[in-house]
Amino acid sequence: MSPRLTAPILLAGLALAFAAPARAGTDSYRFDTVHSQVLFNITHDGYSRPWGRFHIARGWLRFDPDHWDRSSTALDIDLDSLDMGDADWNKAVLKPSLLDAAGQRYAHFASTSVERTDASHGVIHGQITLRGITKPVDVTFQFNRLARTIFGLHTVAGFSATAALDRRDFGITAFKHSIGDQVLVRLEIEAIRDDRAIPASATFSKDTP
Repeated sequence: MSPRLTAPILLAGLALAFAAPARAGTDSYRFDTVHSQVLFNITHDGYSRPWGRFHIARGWLRFDPDHWDRSSTALDIDLDSLDMGDADWNKAVLKPSLLDAAGQRYAHFASTSVERTDASHGVIHGQITLRGITKPVDVTFQFNRLARTIFGLHTVAGFSATAALDRRDFGITAFKHSIGDQVLVRLEIEAIRDDRAIPASATFSKDTP
């Protein structure tokens, strides 16, 4: 084949490879902890609902773009990574009367089932453990995209999700006249396909980083 023809064909092949979606089936992913965020807000003295942010310490998911009911996930949220925009405020919220990060540093979420509600939305039913207390929670989510990165380095799945928690369910009752009870949680998630992402036990220790 002529070199003049070979180069364009190779370039076209590479472009198609980079643009191709992930293969069908249930694949394993690890959370991209750089591009994933957990945000929350809660009423402060009735004046506003300030936002705070946590980092995801680690996490995995199984995702089948055609059969969402075959999907599952688990993740650990590092409470000690709390950012309320002020160092003193961070320390106050991390104290034993509120999040008690020194007593149990990680909040753990694990799904029990996943259902699809329309073409791009669904609900993850699961359990969250915070301060040693485990409660059921439903996480509504939007499936944003599944594709390779622009340079074809990884296959990435992206999601946006929300959940609502009542802090009293986890024994957080301090400052009841100044802090609201209902907590809105928002998650922006990117996960990288990785066949080694899910540990043999399909869970994590919540006591180690």
